[in-house]
Amino acid sequence: MLKSTLEQWRMFKAVVDAGGFNQAAAEVHKSQSSVHHAVQKLENAIGVTLFENIGRKVKLSPQGELMYRRASFLLSEAHKLEAVADSLQAGTETTLRIAVDIIFPSELLYNVLAKVSSEFPQLRIEIEETVLSGANSLLSSGKVDLGISPFVLPNGFSEDLCEIEFAAVAHVDHPLHQLNRTLTLEDLKAHRQIVVRDSSAERKADVGWLGAEQRWTVSHVRTSLDIIAQGLGFAWLPIAIIKEELESGTLQPLPLDNNAALRKALLYLSFEDGDTLGPAARAFIGELRYQTMHLPSSDFIMDECKN
Repeated sequence: MLKSTLEQWRMFKAVVDAGGFNQAAAEVHKSQSSVHHAVQKLENAIGVTLFENIGRKVKLSPQGELMYRRASFLLSEAHKLEAVADSLQAGTETTLRIAVDIIFPSELLYNVLAKVSSEFPQLRIEIEETVLSGANSLLSSGKVDLGISPFVLPNGFSEDLCEIEFAAVAHVDHPLHQLNRTLTLEDLKAHRQIVVRDSSAERKADVGWLGAEQRWTVSHVRTSLDIIAQGLGFAWLPIAIIKEELESGTLQPLPLDNNAALRKALLYLSFEDGDTLGPAARAFIGELRYQTMHLPSSDFIMDECKN
């Protein structure tokens, strides 16, 4: 038989998180005496002193610090357990929330959505377009159910989904193409680079920036493509997204040495807890896996552009 209860551990964690018994009482909508009593009963039950009294302040004891970490995990798992029960009780979910990195091919995404919508016609779907760590940020905050991201989700589940290939490109009339020779990365630094900003509030990185003095930062890959198509700079862009521009000759790959014009990024499918996913989310995952098996390679696209 257990010596303690989840409610006692919840009161203990509330005191630590709020910074004191009075503050915790306000947070959990209980009296200060009831919170203090719950913690006192917990200490007596487990035989461990959780707090040290320093004047009017409370501070975790060394044992209390260890117990706080364990209690946080315990309460988190309890919340997940109830979420699984809610999912089982609800049956098919009414809304599916997805965060998709903007480098994922939109055509494949639309194919997946069409298939899932035909199977679940009443399902509401919310799509958040994200950049870099943006999808994981939304997953970690519970704002979406599934995420497609170039980063593994910490404290969650991530599986390899597909590899996205990029090419360094510029408009056919861009000065870099007029040099008529193999280029180096140093050549590129003398020209304007277009980079896409991280959409996460926690991280604001510009991945892929070469250190060029002239840099324009945008929030979407489509904006980058529009700027490049106007001859206003160069960028590494997903080959699947610029396929038409490559085939028409509007954009051309930059002739970098050592095949440096091509880059690859692995995308991951991530979610917090698979047991809480409903039938629609599982159908989305299954169709997504199938669609990404047919992602065209850069060799195929580049060969098509040469013909």
